[in-house]
Amino acid sequence: MFVADVMEPAHGHSQSDATAAEDALELTILMPCLNEARTVQACVAMARSYLDSAGVRGEVLVADNGSTDGSVELAQQAGARVVNVPTRGYGAALMAGIQAAHGRFVIMGDADCSYDFSNLDAFVVQLRKGCELVMGNRFKGGIAPGAMPALHRYLGNPVLSGLGRLFFRTPIRDFHCGLRGFNRESILALDLKTSGMEFASEMVVKATIRHLRIFEVPTTLKPDGRDRPPHLRSWRDGWRHLRFLLLFSPTWLFLYPGAFLLTLGMALQLALYAGDINLGRIFLGVHTVLYAGAMSMVGLQMCLFAIFGKVFAVQQGLLPKSARLERLLGRFTLERGLILGLVVFCIGFGLAVSSLELWIQQGLGPLQPERTMRIAIPSVWLMVAGIEVMLSSFFLGLLQLGAEMGSSKLPGA
Repeated sequence: MFVADVMEPAHGHSQSDATAAEDALELTILMPCLNEARTVQACVAMARSYLDSAGVRGEVLVADNGSTDGSVELAQQAGARVVNVPTRGYGAALMAGIQAAHGRFVIMGDADCSYDFSNLDAFVVQLRKGCELVMGNRFKGGIAPGAMPALHRYLGNPVLSGLGRLFFRTPIRDFHCGLRGFNRESILALDLKTSGMEFASEMVVKATIRHLRIFEVPTTLKPDGRDRPPHLRSWRDGWRHLRFLLLFSPTWLFLYPGAFLLTLGMALQLALYAGDINLGRIFLGVHTVLYAGAMSMVGLQMCLFAIFGKVFAVQQGLLPKSARLERLLGRFTLERGLILGLVVFCIGFGLAVSSLELWIQQGLGPLQPERTMRIAIPSVWLMVAGIEVMLSSFFLGLLQLGAEMGSSKLPGA
């Protein structure tokens, strides 16, 4: 839970007047702030000018994250309400600001003069139409020279936004645009947790998987007015965004790579069972069988992790329920998993017996690795895989039991 202390504008109204006005506010323009004395006053002035010119009943709210340069006083003098957020981080400041906002809608943007707070009509129009998240798109609206580093413009943003669209099938093409509007209650219902820069990705991802109505509008980006480096750290924060996208998608993190490795590894073992394969300059022999066995074992582990991760994430409320997963778990029982694992183990054990017969035929003496290893490697793989399936069946049963016990109410509760 993000906690904030509220401070009224220096020339603000009385507490009773402010309370009476809260219910009538349509829009809160929210700005996270950490030592933005050079620009925060201009941003607040632009936002208040927009509210006046557009005839929108609203407020300007600054979520201050521990400024020591007079930003708080400057924001109040310009007519903003300020909330002090002791928990450090971009996401922490914004979440506390959203919780403290009085408007039905919130439009958030950085307090560094990189976004035009005097031109918010496109966001307000879509919010009034019922959109629950309206994202700005800087690539459509225009990026002024020097406003975005080349690393972000041509690598970071396109790659991370592309992965977000691939993983979650979202229409958003600019995942990290800092200027965005939303229905306050809809976003609060997402229960956003991250405190850092990845908060931007979390909002889009959760809004997508919860089927909120999302729209994208062009917006412009100008060089910021700071006289210091930005708080954003390209590689560190880029990794935090990527890590979040992967952790929120067990399918792409575990299932698809695991299924590929499992299929390829098993196919190679089957193809090499009868003998070597010569593909021109490429020679595949018994050593390939060994690596193929390791590849398929890693693939099996990843597929099992995908199932565990999805079940756990659904139970914890991190991901919504999946009809496909529900059908799979509906057919699964601990007993069926144990039978499947036992069958796989027995096939491997049968191959082990064949290897033993070959050894006996050789008088228990030295064996020809080229022949015996083609049987021994798949044999070991199948026996280990069978044990893995049986153990995983118990673990999955434990997860399901925990969900059933958690959903049941104790007597008198």
